[in-house]
Amino acid sequence: MRNRTAALLICFFMGFFGIHKFYLGKTLEGIIYLIFSWTCIPALISFFDFLGLSFMSDREFDARFNYDSPNLIDHSASYPIVKPSRSTKDATATLYDLKKLYEAEIITAEEYETKRRKMLDDI
Repeated sequence: MRNRTAALLICFFMGFFGIHKFYLGKTLEGIIYLIFSWTCIPALISFFDFLGLSFMSDREFDARFNYDSPNLIDHSASYPIVKPSRSTKDATATLYDLKKLYEAEIITAEEYETKRRKMLDDI
């Protein structure tokens, strides 16, 4: 599970080489940063990546880079167990947030549909 603080530190100190992109699972972007690191363009772009990560909420970071919600997964078990929703109101709010992430193009249509189906099955 990726950590936002670690991503921020990696971006700040090694963003020039794109190491933060590798950490966040964006290998192709990391390779592009590495190839063009001699031009100083990745340094400029990584500054904006740093700002974006700084102002991103933990929930948005998890949705974008961890692909699972800590509210729905029981990490104390030896294998992840999806917890049932507490109420229909909570489920509705989560579905609404999921739809907003999809509309903002933070998650793909496939991720949206998979998470939506899992959420509806838990109700």
